[in-house]
Amino acid sequence: MKIFYASLLGLFLSTTMLAQENITYQKPSKEILALTDFERAPTVSMDSKKEYLLLSYRNTYKTLEELNEEEMKLAGLRINPITNISSTVTYINNLKIRKIKDTDEIQIKNLPTNPRITNLSWSPDESKIAFTHTSTQGVELWLMDIATATAKKISDHHLNANVGNPISWFKDSKALLVRMLPANRPPLINPKNDIPLGPIISTAVEGTVSQNRTYQDLLKNKTDEVNFENLTTSELYRIDLNGSKKLFKKSDMYVGESFSPDGNYLLVTTLQRPFSYIVPLSRFPMKSIVYSSNGEEIKIVNDIPLNEIIPKGFMAVREGKRNMAWRADEAASLFYVMALDQGDPAASVPFRDEVFTWNAPFDQEATSLVKTPQRYNRIIWGDKKTAILYDHWYDTRNLKTYLLDPSKTEQNLKVVFDRNSQDVYSDPGNFETVKNSFDRYVLAIENNHLFLIGEGYTAKGQNPFIDELNLNTLKTKRRYTSLLKDKKETIYSIEDFKKGKVLVALESSSDYPNYYFRNINKKDDLQAITHFKNPFESIKNVYKEVIKYTREDGVELSGTLYLPENYDRKSKTEKLPLLIWAYPTEYKDKNSAGQTSSNPNEFTFPYYGSFVYWVTKGYAVLDHASFPIIGEGTEEPNDTYIKQLVANGKAAIDAVDHLGYINRKKVGVGGHSYGAFMTANLLTHSDLFAVGIARSGAYNRTLTPFGFQREQRNYWEAPEVYNAMSPFMTANKMKTPMLLVHGEADNNPGTFTLQTERYFQALKGLGAPVRMVILPKESHSYVAKENILHLLWEQDQFLEKYLK
Repeated sequence: MKIFYASLLGLFLSTTMLAQENITYQKPSKEILALTDFERAPTVSMDSKKEYLLLSYRNTYKTLEELNEEEMKLAGLRINPITNISSTVTYINNLKIRKIKDTDEIQIKNLPTNPRITNLSWSPDESKIAFTHTSTQGVELWLMDIATATAKKISDHHLNANVGNPISWFKDSKALLVRMLPANRPPLINPKNDIPLGPIISTAVEGTVSQNRTYQDLLKNKTDEVNFENLTTSELYRIDLNGSKKLFKKSDMYVGESFSPDGNYLLVTTLQRPFSYIVPLSRFPMKSIVYSSNGEEIKIVNDIPLNEIIPKGFMAVREGKRNMAWRADEAASLFYVMALDQGDPAASVPFRDEVFTWNAPFDQEATSLVKTPQRYNRIIWGDKKTAILYDHWYDTRNLKTYLLDPSKTEQNLKVVFDRNSQDVYSDPGNFETVKNSFDRYVLAIENNHLFLIGEGYTAKGQNPFIDELNLNTLKTKRRYTSLLKDKKETIYSIEDFKKGKVLVALESSSDYPNYYFRNINKKDDLQAITHFKNPFESIKNVYKEVIKYTREDGVELSGTLYLPENYDRKSKTEKLPLLIWAYPTEYKDKNSAGQTSSNPNEFTFPYYGSFVYWVTKGYAVLDHASFPIIGEGTEEPNDTYIKQLVANGKAAIDAVDHLGYINRKKVGVGGHSYGAFMTANLLTHSDLFAVGIARSGAYNRTLTPFGFQREQRNYWEAPEVYNAMSPFMTANKMKTPMLLVHGEADNNPGTFTLQTERYFQALKGLGAPVRMVILPKESHSYVAKENILHLLWEQDQFLEKYLK
């Protein structure tokens, strides 16, 4: 029997490091354990006509056994080479279906034994759902019939899901195009047994400047290249629903297949050599070819070279055709975008991008549709005369929404909205879409109006809304506003524009989110669809409030405050310890930074990514505390990062202390990823906190020299900023108890596990009161039950010792 151990205090660090602990997995106290041991509600999906409800069930957590399965890390992928699917997949273990008008759920019959289901895909006519089941031998193709609620396996051959969903439906809903493992695929090379024939050599092109982030899981040698090509190579097969199959295309490294809206053409994209050791597969060479629906080659429509060199900045893009896809409003027309500034944000040009359309059979040149003043963002197609286009520019946070007539060849952009993308109070919402005759989602156009569904954040609270936009005047008119005071309403879609029927979800701090049909033309006309119960009864009566407060420079801040059940808020005789959980965000203006998107009626869902569990143990908790970092005008936010960070922390403590609830000498702070970076800096540069918990962070910014988070400058342009922000550089000043946690197999760019290990070594060597926990097999987010429960135990023990 295998016994798994939590790796505490760096079991594999230098032999000069002492006081390692070898302990088995622990569980947190009964109050916290009661909240972690729950059954997750199913995920809900519906057909477009809202006749059927599909309920997908999964386990609340993964197990360490699942994380311990075979894994290869290649070109940014994490693959199980035995089953040929991503090793990070979270599987569905049961499926049920229900007619929305009925109340009884129907168990899907004949599901595979011990289901490990993913890649669910509704057929175009919505009568069936294809899905994959991962057995111990590989990925199987299954089909579920909606009317009979019955599933069956329709192929004995294994699929290749290593680069994503291997299933595409033919237009007629009678067949599937799938990626299958080649019958003659060569065996993989075991890197441990492969004797290299020479050193690994990479070269740089003199004078060529590029600014790539610190990606994880890259190819490292020729063995990796061979294994990567073998694992990504598939054969394309057409499989009829009776199980008969026919080879559609021979072996290649297929990464994308997309049928035209009319089903007569197929866009296929394959990876090409040479591969790269410094960027992931998304920047490898690729070729896109359009075929007829019976496999005849029509046209090579794109040929992308290796993209290792890219200009600096978040608005930098590669040259050539990009964002190529089918227009949803046309039978068979591609569109794509090309940079007019060579992809360089530093270039001064009147237009950044140009959008082209290209009609099948592609024997004519593509037609220029429009040029965008800023970087192209996206298009929502409508009909032949209506589309919505967005462009944006990160440095100014500007986002523009345009009305576009695709039938015109001359420049015809009409500005509909011009706003700061971070200004949530001015967000006009998202345009509603409906299925057209091609079964593609396009703009909903009714009586020359478009429709917008907005989240409705305001300074006074959240009021979701539905607006209609007049296409002639470009003015909006409010159709519906949610004015609920004791619940949060989320509007998902408009089901009947004339009758005013919409799909919504309602929740409160103690009521689990459930779906309803609402008639916005009638008061209180609600029809319940789901009836999910609150699995966290033990905290349904805790006090919850969104508090607003002001930083010393006048910036408005907010956070969600939790107080224990039965705490006397009138007498306030008991002063509680306070826990603050936060994540810094960069802004270009104080107005946007001071806005809040918190709602006290949002359902309280405790999970390992917050401190909410500890409200059951007598702590006050300030969750999602605002930590804006602002750089207005030519100033960059990080130029004053430490000053603003400390000011945010002080303002949060002052606000809760002013309410009279806490002992300000007993305040802890915590965060994950960039929040861990925040935590380490707060403990280093202030005396506000008695304890900190920093999880999966990066602490030495010289190890991410070409930018991090929202920082676009490289280390050599702003060394003083990188050094000042790096808590590793000032480890000698950190004297506050801190718990460092990291996943052993972090896959996030920049937050290598090494960051925590080296920071711990520095702190321990300097005599700081620090403890390190490395969670076996975990990535940037933690998923195994054994690890999550132990993490909560570690945090609980640390807080009880140093705070409470």
